[in-house]
Amino acid sequence: MAKESHWKKGRGKLGVLQPLLGKWIAQTDSPMGMVQCTREFKAVLNGNYIELDALWEFGTKSYVEKAIIGLNEDKLTFWSFTSDGKKSVGQLADGTDIHPQALCFEAQMPAGLARMIYWPDADSGFHWAVESKVKKGWNRFTQHHYQKHP
Repeated sequence: MAKESHWKKGRGKLGVLQPLLGKWIAQTDSPMGMVQCTREFKAVLNGNYIELDALWEFGTKSYVEKAIIGLNEDKLTFWSFTSDGKKSVGQLADGTDIHPQALCFEAQMPAGLARMIYWPDADSGFHWAVESKVKKGWNRFTQHHYQKHP
């Protein structure tokens, strides 16, 4: 199995996001049929924030997310806004139950606590998942494997 040498953190408080910078694509099946999701992470505002643009494409339908990730009172925080009018705010959390190098954000949503996790694939790219907190732990309802966008 290949080493996860492509998952290297950078310097500073935003350095944990270094492995995600760039444009990524995933294709998978979903309850709505095949979905293609493109995620682009880039440094903005003199490198003080990371901007995420995500596009989910389900055939002729699409869903868009714009998020900003940065420091809020010294805690790494994301602010997310979506094309269906929803928004969420979350903070960096421990995701080492998924992978030792996982990057995890938790957010209090109307339905309860949720988290999104990014972690390296052993060969290339990364995995991304969304889970909700349940009595017995975490319930995963979405997972993608992202590769560098060509």
